[in-house]
Amino acid sequence: MRTALVIGTGLIGTSAAIALAGRGVTVHLRDHDPARASTAAALGAGTDEAPEGPVDLAIVAVPPAHVATTLADAMTAGLARGYLDVASVKGGPKRELEALGLDLTSYIGTHPMSGKERSGPLAATPDLFEGRPWVLTPTRDTDTEVLNLALELVALCRAVPVVMDADAHDRAVALVSHTPQLVSSMVAARLQEADESAVRLCGQGIRDVTRIAASDPRMWIDILSANPGPVADVLSGVAADLDETVRALRSLQSADEDKRRDGAAGVEDVLRRGNAGRARVPGKHGAAPAVYETVAVLISDQPGELARIFADAGRAGVNIEDVRIEHATGQQAGLVQLMVEPAAAVVLASALQERGWSLRTT
Repeated sequence: MRTALVIGTGLIGTSAAIALAGRGVTVHLRDHDPARASTAAALGAGTDEAPEGPVDLAIVAVPPAHVATTLADAMTAGLARGYLDVASVKGGPKRELEALGLDLTSYIGTHPMSGKERSGPLAATPDLFEGRPWVLTPTRDTDTEVLNLALELVALCRAVPVVMDADAHDRAVALVSHTPQLVSSMVAARLQEADESAVRLCGQGIRDVTRIAASDPRMWIDILSANPGPVADVLSGVAADLDETVRALRSLQSADEDKRRDGAAGVEDVLRRGNAGRARVPGKHGAAPAVYETVAVLISDQPGELARIFADAGRAGVNIEDVRIEHATGQQAGLVQLMVEPAAAVVLASALQERGWSLRTT
């Protein structure tokens, strides 16, 4: 691939453009808002000048509701040899394109499984897709050359290609992406009218659950409007679990010992099923989930403190697998939780203590 046209310079489009431009591809940028395309160009994503002729690949990075019409316009104008979109829903746009009677040999649907709570070109980064799954949904009509262009795009963005049926993809993202967004928003909505005294008690747990609730509602309305059925199906299951859990908790309030026993069993059931589901979430680099030990370090909120911890861990020959930071309420301090291989936990704890760090048992 030598040339590409990115239509839609939001987070995904601009991130892909920056990655391609950084690997020698001449990238042209187009957006319904020229200022966004200019911003993306200033960030090193390419040029907002129109290409002189057809490019190798047109990447449509617009909301799902606009994918089909944008692709149809691009195909009719002959802007590229191959076309793909990066929308988070695949079945609907494909059926819309089929209904328009377009030749779809030059098109393939794709979806990079990566994103942020923030949107727009200023949130873009060239490493957004590194190591992340990038779904491709070819059909029997997809030309081999177009499939290869899509695979080259995935490789240049250092993502991992995953081939799926379009409707199977939509059911999957309803479960692992779209429903979690709504559940996170529902939990966060409970905080809106909560007493300030309650909100001040927020810790890492509520931050973890509500992190994605900071996402742009307008963007999510576009996504959910394109995949309402599968999301509603998953939420129906969640609603059933909620009803049973409410019933179990009410039983725990009972003076009847048998009801309390049933209530405890009901709550334990949903917690254990949650354990089992969580254990299926892929671990580092998509591998099987790993069990890490946590070394918790007290840290002051001063420049360079995190760098010192990582440097001291490096000197001890320990690789940090994951890290969390929990800030103390009302204090310029916090707790850094370093996740390491179990065999390395004692080594790291000893090395950090020798270098003056205060540890806390978790």
